[in-house]
Amino acid sequence: MPADIANLAVNADRLWETILETAQIGGTPKGGINRQALTETDRQIRDWFADAAKAAGCSVAIDAMGNMFARRPGRDPGRAPIAMGSHLDTQPTGGKFDGVIGVLAGLEVLRSLQDAGVETAAPIEVINWTNEEGARFAPAMLASGVFAGVFDAPYANSRADRDGVSFGTALDAIGYRGSAAPHALAAHFELHIEQGPILEAEGRSIGVVTGVQGMRWYEVTLQGSDSHAGTTPMPMRRDALLGAARMIEIVNRIGLSHAPEAVTTVGLLENRPNSRNVVPGEVFFSVDLRHPDDAVVIAMEAEMRAGFAAVAEADGLALAIERTWDSPAVHFDAGCVASVRAGAAAIGAASRDIVSGAGHDSAYIARVAPTAMIFVPCAGGLSHNEAESATKADVAAGAQVLLRAVLETDQRLAETAP
Repeated sequence: MPADIANLAVNADRLWETILETAQIGGTPKGGINRQALTETDRQIRDWFADAAKAAGCSVAIDAMGNMFARRPGRDPGRAPIAMGSHLDTQPTGGKFDGVIGVLAGLEVLRSLQDAGVETAAPIEVINWTNEEGARFAPAMLASGVFAGVFDAPYANSRADRDGVSFGTALDAIGYRGSAAPHALAAHFELHIEQGPILEAEGRSIGVVTGVQGMRWYEVTLQGSDSHAGTTPMPMRRDALLGAARMIEIVNRIGLSHAPEAVTTVGLLENRPNSRNVVPGEVFFSVDLRHPDDAVVIAMEAEMRAGFAAVAEADGLALAIERTWDSPAVHFDAGCVASVRAGAAAIGAASRDIVSGAGHDSAYIARVAPTAMIFVPCAGGLSHNEAESATKADVAAGAQVLLRAVLETDQRLAETAP
């Protein structure tokens, strides 16, 4: 790598200011962000990103799922771009860094290349993937999944939020359904906070992500019988909430039995009719099962289904379980992982290999393009929380590794091109 390019640095102050500036769009009183997919605040951050990318010398294209592609041209416009992708949507009580730094650090890489007048061989893209979080429209990583062929467009457009609004309707409402044709990616890199405690505990600023653990999501509906809380004898009740409580305990027990690598969660619960003097007749809840080994995830599901069936039979409840998402374990591209590892070494950052416990757009993009991820620490491992925090120094280090990985990959691919 030529010395002038090897010494190129991102502007850490500008990146940090951009993070703080954009956090005002959907900002919450507690200092977090509520910017759920395809809402008005999502439209606002998309408008901001499009304007910022154009100011950095990029063209901006949008596909039919609302994915945004900000492209800086290379010497050979016919080559597939090297991409940096993540997301700008958040959880209802999200933080300033989850996903956001992957897009904004990618933008900073493009700005730094533009400032220095560096011409890469391949075009370089920053991608804002739509609905990564899955907070409003399940499953998560919906639009990157369509890009990778995991889901088809009709399925994605039909997904509805809890108010019955479909993904397609919401996308059209904010004016971000585009017509850009699908295109190949030469590589895909994603910078993200770890969302766990390992890097901080070990005093390392960079995680070289080698893959993503397997995960499955489920929606469970229990049907009992609404009845008067004062006149229905205990033995004659068909209490859906009581059954749900027993099932939630089963979910927790499954996670503990496959520890330390397994994690299991019930994060969403709706109780009907939700009246203080009515025995609950219907409960809806979600289940999240994760483990790095797909065989273990399969076993966990079997244990869950058997346990739930036993509770439903004993309590006289009708049970329906729908698996809404199945994301097998992912192993990232060795060449891209090596580029991240080399980038960390080049800037003298303390690093370690790590497997992601959370799902990311890169898990799907790895099916169609060489892919790797970069982690930086977050305080206490806390994420999906308004108190989520990362340091300016760590975010800057991650952005610098991202820049190095992109430039190294560009040089490597140019040297090996026919």
